[in-house]
Amino acid sequence: MKKGISIYPGLDNTPEENIALIQSAARLGITRIFTSLQIPETSKESFARQLQELLQLADKLDMDVISDISPASLELLGIEEFSLPRLYQKGLRTLRLDDGFTAAQIAKLSQNGMGISLQLNASVLNEGTLEKLQQQGCCLDRLEALHNFFPRENTGLSEAFTLTKTHLLQCHGIKTGAFVPSFARPRSPLKAGLPTLELHRETSFSFAIRHLAAMGMDCIFIADSLPAEQELSALAELDGSSIALQPEWLPELTPLEKELCSNVFTARPDEARDVLRTVESRHLTAELLKKQQNAAGQPASTAAIAPRQKPALPRPAGTITLDNQLYQRYQGELQITKTDLPPDRRINVLGHLPPLEQRLLKYITPGKKFRFI
Repeated sequence: MKKGISIYPGLDNTPEENIALIQSAARLGITRIFTSLQIPETSKESFARQLQELLQLADKLDMDVISDISPASLELLGIEEFSLPRLYQKGLRTLRLDDGFTAAQIAKLSQNGMGISLQLNASVLNEGTLEKLQQQGCCLDRLEALHNFFPRENTGLSEAFTLTKTHLLQCHGIKTGAFVPSFARPRSPLKAGLPTLELHRETSFSFAIRHLAAMGMDCIFIADSLPAEQELSALAELDGSSIALQPEWLPELTPLEKELCSNVFTARPDEARDVLRTVESRHLTAELLKKQQNAAGQPASTAAIAPRQKPALPRPAGTITLDNQLYQRYQGELQITKTDLPPDRRINVLGHLPPLEQRLLKYITPGKKFRFI
């Protein structure tokens, strides 16, 4: 999974703030920068100079700049007509083509020999457009796609729509990305955040990036142009190889339970109706019990997880549980409930997933890896 920030020359940030942001992102291993050449509020006087500085610094730090461009952007660049050689001379290497390009034009641009990469607007592509691109000789495997972000409240995409579009594109071999807002300093002029999904205007930054990763995005950008250091670090540390869940733990967890829950788990291939089961948990628990008994100088045969909640606790949807010794050979099985289940003295409750976190459970399909943070 690739990760990126956004810079808007001539808008909110000072040139010094933009430089500091790019340098901080590069230090953290973030490799992409999104910029737009078609924001009406941009100061034309400072745009060209700041853009040139941005491109030079990005090239020095080996960062890829994705420039959102349309035929209307040419005035900002001081170019009379859309010309790849002229854009290349300006230092532009990856173009996100928005409005104003036909399938035939996109296909021709995709065949350039200058090393200019293309990105398409993932939010508006459909099967018909993709078929037209193929008919025109466009090499879809050389393209990427990037969803829009939406400055105005209530105009962001739904989760279902975004997922459908993303799967369509990925089925055609097109890697797809999306944006999350920053909650540190939202961008002008509306300052309401710049999410792809409307939902993310209302959530935490952590949930937004973990949600896009769970949805299978190939690239995640912070859309607002001055994120907090904590947001940059969270994005840099995001591991797309497993779905990350943030539970509310019960306060009395044992050292064994804490160590067990620090592992990465795999959802079992035989999907249960009522609970999410894990492949590794019983084996991991047995190893931890053995380690615990060896440290105490006791026989391994005495190792057991005792039932410790009297009376047993109910298990509403999103409850994280661990089977105790009363469940015999199932001792040590970690589960997450997908529906409301009654109390069971054979099962210890470890914690709960808040309702928002439960939205991620549907992405933990058989064979998928997940972890707790």
